[in-house]
This record gives sequence, structure tokens and C-alpha cells, in this order.
Amino acid sequence: MNISRRWVLAGAVALAATVSVLTGSAAAVGASGAHRTPGAIVRTDSGPVRGTVLEGYRLFQGVPFAAPPVGALRWRPPQPPERWTKPRDATRAGNRCAQGGTAGTPSSEEDCLYLNVTTPDSARPGRLRPVMVWLHGGGLAFGDASEIDPHRMAVTGDVVVVSVNFRLGLLGYFGHPSLADSGGFGLEDQQAALRWVRRNAAAFSGDPRNVTLFGQSGGAYGVCAQLTSPGSRGLFHRAIMQTGSCTAGWPRHGVFFGIPAGTPWIPLSRAHANGVALANELGCTDPATAVDCLRRVPAADLLAGGRGDRLAEVAFGNGVLPLRPQRALATGRFHRVPVISGNTRDEVRLSIPSFPQPFTEEQYQRLLVESFGDQAPRVAAQYASSGQGSAALAWAAVATDRVWVCSQLGDERRLTRWTPTFGYEFADRQAPPLFPVPFPPDAPPGASHGSELAYLFDLVGLPPVQLTPAQHELAAQMIGYWTRFAATGDPNGPDLPRWSRFRHSAVQALAPGAIQPVNLDAEHRCGFWATVR
Repeated sequence: MNISRRWVLAGAVALAATVSVLTGSAAAVGASGAHRTPGAIVRTDSGPVRGTVLEGYRLFQGVPFAAPPVGALRWRPPQPPERWTKPRDATRAGNRCAQGGTAGTPSSEEDCLYLNVTTPDSARPGRLRPVMVWLHGGGLAFGDASEIDPHRMAVTGDVVVVSVNFRLGLLGYFGHPSLADSGGFGLEDQQAALRWVRRNAAAFSGDPRNVTLFGQSGGAYGVCAQLTSPGSRGLFHRAIMQTGSCTAGWPRHGVFFGIPAGTPWIPLSRAHANGVALANELGCTDPATAVDCLRRVPAADLLAGGRGDRLAEVAFGNGVLPLRPQRALATGRFHRVPVISGNTRDEVRLSIPSFPQPFTEEQYQRLLVESFGDQAPRVAAQYASSGQGSAALAWAAVATDRVWVCSQLGDERRLTRWTPTFGYEFADRQAPPLFPVPFPPDAPPGASHGSELAYLFDLVGLPPVQLTPAQHELAAQMIGYWTRFAATGDPNGPDLPRWSRFRHSAVQALAPGAIQPVNLDAEHRCGFWATVR
């Protein structure tokens, strides 16, 4: 089972029903009960688009930034969209990129290279705002640009927010020996969107010379890749990675129950081997014609039987991503822009409902052996259930520290050698979880994976999140940090608690009424994990 299949299974587990609500987000972003008035027209370099006027902001959806990657354009770099002359309807979201249905609503649409633009009413010609370009999560295998409504960020932060679709899974990361520089088409889509922003941002009162690329989970992997890709040079000027590192990798069960060990980054030779195996599986056995043969396979058939969830590993060693990202950071061969990087305090608690229940001590000890082999006794000594509150919480702490926090901390240490870096930990343990699924009584969700998103955005298709007054204040502070960073390269502002640059292990803890430094090395035992094979 390869990584994208693992990630999509990870996103499904006990969450599938509620994720399908989230990812079935063809409805317009930004409805939020606000009055909608069609009529805002902006001229892009491909043609005029008519968006929607809402209270305090304007919204343009389904704007094409590249030609549909269908037919002969499947598994090719993105091409310019066709031009148009009459105002194009930009009041509805574009198609979801093709993806399997293991983790939500499936799609077989390859015509999906669209983006959304949210711009505050305060934005007027002559005064250009910072632009923030969002890459959605989903392990590079599923998800959609329209899962978030960023109008709070746009209005209160006085920024233009662009959310982007890009090819996913085997349609985005397929590799084959006969395809030059394959294995990174989804990354090339992201770059095409950034080039669109450079050409068109000013028409939406955005500053093409001040672009922040940010993303969460799989989207953060995309940010990491763009930091180290030659093709994105000069296309963005700041970067934010929310829970997703250039050093990412995990042991068995480390993300969700049953998920084998893996990493998002694979050498090009392995991507080629995976592509040849897929071609043989589908009867395209002649190496000379295999890719053309595969291009004739309908997308729905490619996606059938779980194949759509495959091949989401990002290949390195090609022109898109010459180096493994971890090595690029370590040697300073990346775009030296200011960076915010961080995690949530309790990342893997989100996956606890996917494990067999009740979560027993016997199961915990078995997981340690299956994940860490002869190192299991050492891990058990560091993370005894009695000291964590339950066996489930002990496992969540193990996987959070090993998979997410300590790898991201390593990135922050590499980044800070070369560029201004600000680390954070979202630490509100009363935060609403990303998905409203039942958690066992002995393992509350805490500050789990993705729980910070509701503080930055409205989440489309999910029940409205009910925040306390203190949490609303934290949300406003986080938006202040993010947008101030987008404007200046430094998150600090006159009405915000001081956020110091990253130093060794000290990052900013973000919790209601408790924004303060925290030592990640001590809190998450990263020194210990550096000794575990």
C-alpha cells in the first residue's frame, strides 16, 4: 500500500461520514448567512469575471488559472487557459479535482484547475493589499480549495486570500520513465496558480510583490516543496507551514490505525517504478505506448478500486524538485523567505477514534512493538500510560511527538540558520475538533490535527463552530499574527503579545489567555526521539 492510499484511508477511518459533509463543498464559499449580490466584475488577463458582493468583501469562485488537464494534457505541465471576452460567472466553486471516495465525496473531474479570490471591500485600486495563497490539506490525495471560507481573514486582516485547486493522487503525482520530469504535476499546478497571482493580483487590489504561500497538512507539504523548487523562485515572499514538514515520515500506525510506515517524499526512480506497475495493472504493458494507453483510460476507471488514492508521493530528483526537501533545507538550497512553522499540541488525538475500542494497555504495548520494534521498551518507559492519563492518550502523545512535532522542530532549526523563522504550537486543548465525531471518554480531542483551522477560517459544509469569548479573542489574535506576517514578514503588531523568533526549541504557544513561549524539546521529548531509530 503506498502513501496516498494510506493517507486517504487515514482521512477516512471513523471520520468518513463527516468528512464527506466537509468535502462535498460544491456549494458557494462564504454564504455564512450574508447577503449575496452578483455583479462585481474584475478583468483578468484571460477575460473578465463576475463575482459576488457580500457584506464587507467580494468573492470570486471557479476562476480558471490553467487549461483543463484532460486528454493529451493529462500528466503534462499545466497550460494557459483559453481566453474569453464576456464576463464569466465566478459565483460558484469550480470542480473538485479527481480523487477517490475513501475519505469523503469522490470526484472523477479532471477539469479542476480553478481558484477562489476573497478581497475586502476596503481594497481599492491604488492601494495594494498583501496576498495570501492557501493550499488545502488532504495528504495531496484529497480535498478542495472551497473547503474554507476566508472572509474573516480577508476583512479583519485587510488581505486578499486566494485558495487553489491542484491535481491530486495518481493524477497529480504519477511518474513514468517516458514522462520527462514526472512525479510533480500537482506542484506545477501550484506554481501555475502563483504565476496567475503575479499577473492578476493587482486587478483584485492585491500586491503581486507581497505574496504569502500557506497551507495545512498536505498543503504544508506543498509549501515545503515550493520552498525548495526552482520553478517557484520569486513567486512568493513569505511562507507558513501548518502541521506539515519537509522532514515528514512516520512509523506503522503513526498517523492512523493500520497505516504502514511512510513518507511524502520518494526518489524519482521509485515514482517511475510505481507508474510502470500501474500501467501493467491496467493492461498498458508496452513501455513505448504505456502513457498514451493510460491517457485513454477514463478518470473514473483510473480511480476505481482505490487506485485513485494511489501515487500521492512527491518525487524528488527531477526538474520540479531536484533535492529531497530535508536536504535542501539542511544545505540552504531553498528560497530564503521568512517562515512561520508549527503544529497543534495533540495532533494524533484526532485519529484515536480510528483505533479498536476500548483502547487497552495491551493494545498500546502491541502498537509500540509493531511501530518501534526493539526500541519499544525505551518508548514505553518514556510514555507510560500512568503518566499520560490513559493508554489512548499515551499512544497519541507518542505519535504526535514522533511523527509531527519533532520533525517540524527539526525543520525550524534548519530554517532559522538561513532565514527569519517563527515557530508556534496551537495549544487550545478545548478547541473544537476538525471533525465532529465521538471521542472516547478517556481520550478527549484536545488540540488535535487541524483544530486551528476554525480559528482562521469558517469551514464550509461542517456545523458552525461555537467558540467561547476567549477563543474568539484567540482567533482574532491568530488572524492578526498571520496577516501581519503576510504584510511585513514579522507576525508582531502593536495589539498582539510579543512573538520572538525561533531559537533552538522555543516557540509561541497559542492558547486562550495564554500566548507565551514554550520549549518544544522539553514538552515533546524531541531529544529522546533523536536517539530512536
